[in-house]
Formats: sequence, structure tokens, C-alpha cells
Amino acid sequence: MPSFPKPSFTFTYEPTKEIDALREYRDRKPGRKIPHKQDNRLLLATWNVANLGLQKRAARDYLVLAEILSWFDLVALQEVNNRLAGLRSIQQFLPASYKVLFSDKAGNNERLVYLYDAAKVTPLEMVGEIAIPPKDHKDIKLPGINASFTGFDRNPYVAAFRAGKFTFALVNVHQFFGDDEADSIERRSLETYAVARWADLRRKSKNSYTTNIIALGDFNLPKVGKGDPIYAALTARGLQLPEHSTRISSSISFDKAYDQIVFFPGPTKKRFTKNCGVFDFDGALFRELWETRTEKQFRSYVRYYISDHRPMWAEFRI
Repeated sequence: MPSFPKPSFTFTYEPTKEIDALREYRDRKPGRKIPHKQDNRLLLATWNVANLGLQKRAARDYLVLAEILSWFDLVALQEVNNRLAGLRSIQQFLPASYKVLFSDKAGNNERLVYLYDAAKVTPLEMVGEIAIPPKDHKDIKLPGINASFTGFDRNPYVAAFRAGKFTFALVNVHQFFGDDEADSIERRSLETYAVARWADLRRKSKNSYTTNIIALGDFNLPKVGKGDPIYAALTARGLQLPEHSTRISSSISFDKAYDQIVFFPGPTKKRFTKNCGVFDFDGALFRELWETRTEKQFRSYVRYYISDHRPMWAEFRI
């Protein structure tokens, strides 16, 4: 997507101070705790880092981003610009064991990325993109929608991994947004249903590489619950959205549940520890800025130098 406007004011901060505040918030704020890494657990996360590589972040910003990402074993990233400059800048502040897999560019010049700690997570043989053959487009249909599915704006990025005894496939998505008009909602609904259908067919196939399928990323899902067309499309084939303890939205600017981690009941769900949440880093970062500027100015700074999305995470037994 186009870069957010750069804030017109300057604000200088000490990254080590902000990182200390983040850790304090993560460990002590009621309802915000993220478990520390354990050998028998996988901490999986998804994060849309706004226009990563397009917005003019400084080294201190990448250091803060790397700190949050380092809390997790495996992260699906969205909105990574084709240039990869932002991703490489984050990598320089991560331990050497962190590696990446990424897709080619698609809509809005974006790549989809997996960032993983190779000391714990092993990429397996299956990697690729979901592309629905034209002959199957007619099967991507939903009640009340007359529009036709014509493909994804950004093909979901699929990769298989192993952590401990847990073998699974991730589907990293960034669904089309457009706007809030009916045409865009219908297109987004069909894209979402196409992902749900693909996941359902693969988990039932005798040729599936693994039946443990987890879809995650930015679904541009406005609301979790009945009456929301994106939610209906996502759950139409049995995918479930776990409740998270924080009960806050993943969108900073809007009260929307855009980002999700979803999976089917059965073996995958049995490995889920029920620890899951959204981390509102904006509740800990830049206290001085919050106290000296308007809320609008604070939000503009956060979304430009960090992101307008919060990371969502879930824990699994391995």
C-alpha cells in the first residue's frame, strides 16, 4: 500500500529505554503477558508491519521492531516491500539463528515473509503459493454474493515447518481491502473463502503434506462474530478463531480484528495451549510522546515508525 504520511514533527527516543518499557509491559501488565520461550512450546505470531522497507525508519525503529519479533519462534509478516530493505534492517538486530523465507512481489509491491528461529524451527519440503485454477473459480462462491472470484490480489504464501514433534503448514495471507463499499467487501469475502476452501480440501486429501494447517495474517476482518461477511467466509469450512485473553483489536487506528491465527479442530487444536493474544505495544512505547502530543499525532508517529497493526500470537505444544 502507499506509504503513510511522514509525521511533520520530530521525536527522538532512546531505544533501550523503550525496549525496557516493552518488556515491563509484556511481563507485568495484567492481560498482556506473553510466555517466555520454552523448549516444548512454539510461539507463533503474525504481524503486518506497515509498509516495511517503504517508510523511512531509522536504526532505532528497526531495533524496537526486532526486539518484539525476537520474542517469537516463528512469525508471518505482511506488507514487506519488494525492495526487502526493511526486512534486512530488522535482521541485522536479530540473533544469527533467525532466517527468512519470502514470496515474490504481488499486489501493492508486497511480499509475504516467514521469519523463524532455525535453532528451533525447521522449514520442510513444501513451499509455494495458493493459486486457484481458472476452472475452479466457479466453486468460489458464497450466498448473497453475485460477484465472481477472479484470483487473489496477493497469493497466500504456504510453507511447511517442523518444531519438535509438530509438523504443520502455514498459510500467510494479506487479503484485498479496497474500501468499505459492497464491491470490496464481496471481493475480500471471496478471497477469504478461497483460503478456507483450500485449507479444508488439503486437510482432507490423502496426498496432503500435512493435515495440520494454520492460516494466519491480515484477513482485513472487521469483526469476529455472526453478521460479519469476512468472518462467515473464513469459518465456512470449519476453521476456528481461538479466543485471545487480551480482547483488544489488532488495528491501532480502528477497532477492527483484522489479523487472525486460525486452524481446524482436531490434532492442531489439541496442540494449542489456549495461550493467545494481541500485544498492544502502543500501550508501552513513547510515553513522553503520548504526554506531550495529541492522540492523533501519537498515532501518526506509531503507525509510521512502528506499525498501524499490533502483532497477534498463539502458543502450541511441540
